[in-house]
Amino acid sequence: MRERVLTTIDELQKDFYEISEYIGNNPELGHEEVKACKILSEKLEKHGFSVSVGTCDLPTAFTAVFDSGKPGPSVGFMAEYDALPGLGHACGHNLIGTMAVAAGIGLSSVLAESGGKVYVYGTPAEETRGGKVTMAEEGVFNHLDVAMMVHPLDHYQKSGSSLAMDAIQFEFFGRSAHAAAAPYEGINALDAVIQTFNSINALRQHVKSDVRIHGIIPEGGKAANVVPDYAVAQFYVRASSRSYVNEVAEKVKACAQAAALATGARVEISNYEFSYDDMITNEQLSDVFTENLVFLGVNESDIVVTNSDSGSLDMGNVSYAVPSIHPYIQITTERAACHTPEFQQAAMSDMGKEGMILGAKTMALTGLDIMTKPEVLEKIKAEFNSRK
Repeated sequence: MRERVLTTIDELQKDFYEISEYIGNNPELGHEEVKACKILSEKLEKHGFSVSVGTCDLPTAFTAVFDSGKPGPSVGFMAEYDALPGLGHACGHNLIGTMAVAAGIGLSSVLAESGGKVYVYGTPAEETRGGKVTMAEEGVFNHLDVAMMVHPLDHYQKSGSSLAMDAIQFEFFGRSAHAAAAPYEGINALDAVIQTFNSINALRQHVKSDVRIHGIIPEGGKAANVVPDYAVAQFYVRASSRSYVNEVAEKVKACAQAAALATGARVEISNYEFSYDDMITNEQLSDVFTENLVFLGVNESDIVVTNSDSGSLDMGNVSYAVPSIHPYIQITTERAACHTPEFQQAAMSDMGKEGMILGAKTMALTGLDIMTKPEVLEKIKAEFNSRK
């Protein structure tokens, strides 16, 4: 069965290359990925998957399932395909989406023998209002036995953790006045924003080292001679666990409330993007993936092991619902950070496509192990239940 899985992916390699190029050349922002959603879901439907577009009322989300009609585990692959403003696919989502589809089709080729179900989920807007957050909240993934996805990088890396994150917006409402003739009649909303930044900077001394707080001022007034009556600050608050983000976020909100009190402004607090949970890697599942990656020719010494990730992933929300992994596959030999023009070029390169196929094969073989080795799945579930 392993050879059949690999042969299936190899035979369709040209198709997968073309799909990744098409998505890469037609970058679409989060929740606008109409073209990517269409080409990926239609490819799955062509290969026998039952496809439903619009999962959880998200127009560019989809659920695709290949049901063997026999008892067995349910394996889920996550597809991402949103681009970045001005940078296109500088996070390699053109590869991620195609990789999940390739893995799903590869694994489906042996389901008549192994039993079980293969799911491929189209999960839009990972970069902003992550579709996986909504889908996880609505229980879409709860029936899965395992979930996985692979992210491109400039090196191989085992699935690790990520930072939980809240995206918090502070809107300050003051009162405008002539800044020279009658400043005493005004309430300066921009001063409240600046006080918020200063208070948060003072807070940094009193939080743990894994905390990251960074913000911008998207609105700070229109003219220097008018006291700003409206100003906005937006912050990401991150930490290594959801529980600690919740704690730090309350302190950050208190900074804004204190600034409003000090300046006389009114503050409204909201979340301008979805909150992401920290990634809880299932180590048993991760080990199976690594074994298959080595089987396919990667030197184990080239696979970086890390327990931390400075970024935030909506895959973290999935990992709270089902045993999950989020490993990384190498797509360039040059130093290239995600969200840069260099990484966008790597995601469109021949080596990027080769890495995509390798990632798809590794996921598919890992899924096959889940389908055919009940003792492996038992260990995976035991770990998940103990950590949960």
